[in-house]
Amino acid sequence: MERERVKDQASGKEDPLDVLREAHALLKEGHDEAPLRETPSGSSVGASERRGVRSRLLWIGLLLILVLIGIGLGSRYYQHRRAVEPGGGAGLNGQAQSGKAVYYCPMHPEYTSEKPGECPVCGMTLVKREEPGHPPAHEEALPPGTVRISPVKQQLIGITYGEVAFEPVVHTIRTVGKVTYDETKIARVHAKIEGWIEKVHVDYVGKFVRKGQPLLEIYSPELVATQQELLLALRAKESLGRSPYREIASGAHSLYEASRKRLELWDIPEEEIQRIQRQGEPLRTLTLYAPVTGFVLARNAFERQRVTPETELYTIADLSTVWVLVDMYEYEAPLVRVGQKATMTLPYFPGKVFHGRVAYIYPQLDPMTRTLKIRLEFPNPGLVLKPDMYANVELRIEYGRRLSVPEEAVLDSGTEQIVFVAREGGYFEPRRVRVGPKVANRYIILEGLKAGERIVTSGNFLIDSESRLQSALQGMRQGGHGGASAPGPSPAPGGHSGHRP
Repeated sequence: MERERVKDQASGKEDPLDVLREAHALLKEGHDEAPLRETPSGSSVGASERRGVRSRLLWIGLLLILVLIGIGLGSRYYQHRRAVEPGGGAGLNGQAQSGKAVYYCPMHPEYTSEKPGECPVCGMTLVKREEPGHPPAHEEALPPGTVRISPVKQQLIGITYGEVAFEPVVHTIRTVGKVTYDETKIARVHAKIEGWIEKVHVDYVGKFVRKGQPLLEIYSPELVATQQELLLALRAKESLGRSPYREIASGAHSLYEASRKRLELWDIPEEEIQRIQRQGEPLRTLTLYAPVTGFVLARNAFERQRVTPETELYTIADLSTVWVLVDMYEYEAPLVRVGQKATMTLPYFPGKVFHGRVAYIYPQLDPMTRTLKIRLEFPNPGLVLKPDMYANVELRIEYGRRLSVPEEAVLDSGTEQIVFVAREGGYFEPRRVRVGPKVANRYIILEGLKAGERIVTSGNFLIDSESRLQSALQGMRQGGHGGASAPGPSPAPGGHSGHRP
């Protein structure tokens, strides 16, 4: 006890309690040594003196206590004034001395302290800053906005990494299409003569017919008269063709050729004309045959019906090739070209893939859906593709070998794109990049990165906030030194403000 008292006296500090204890000891010694003197009034002189000494010592102790309390309050007020004034001491813009931990207020980063506690401005608990106040030389050489994050903090905020890849990039456009008829393979059957239908061979819609199959038979007086002219011209040719007069022989031959040509123009086959000439008499009816192989889409031919050249008797569609109409968004239109290959699958035929190509790109957009219609052409072996079927269509866009990064790695502010590159020692560098089209869940990189670089794919928003805070602190640190406003380091590219995914 005596050793501690001597140590405190040597350091120049006195405890008020020790002062009171010494006063009490002196009072007790005076009580024991003072002789008692009786007064004529019967009071003791020693007791009166002791009371006076005790009172003086009590006042001295109280005065010392009040002085110490005043010194403590003044020191507290002085520290508070230095904390709120800019550039007012070690607790503000300056960092702690080398080798000591530094604590700062998250709400007021300009306040720092060497000890944990509360912020005198807002009362928030101070947070330990792991970075030293003055970065080493290699850190100062890093690009502006580079921030260091410890492995523990990286794990807490969930940072994940990816790699800049240089590989073949293929973009697949998926859409829904509808199967329809090939309009170039639809045939409409008309009779080129006027007459009446005697017999109908194809009598219902949807029937499958082959090219050259009989459709109906027509009786036409004009057709019968033409056949008779052909027979007369044939006899005249045979009898007058050996005439010594060339004009007579030539006229008979010309009459025969004109009659024969008229029958050919009425779509009477060569076999029928040969049959008329062999029999030597005209046929009562003319048979019309199917011009293509396909299905009957429409029928307007009935027995005893009068027909004219304007009457459409049948409509036949050849389904050996079908069209598929698809809609694509206007931003996908520049990626499609005529002749490009396409694949198609249908839920009716699981596992079967049909291969076709882009046949035509329509010149106008749909004003309601803002989509562009594209026509694809697919072969139809076995006639399994039926009009009005719905199908899933895919078009593959080949970009070749390109640099690409995951979509999550790019912070897009609208005016610029930022990617954080992971460097050695826990440093993260904000890198401005120029991106190309988005392919699936990756962006093609046109400028700013190299193949094989390690990048951040998750947690980059928190890294961006830390980078902006670090840039702000560096700027204030530069402005607070030397009493003059020195230009601080430039912030990270674009300040990383307002990023959105």
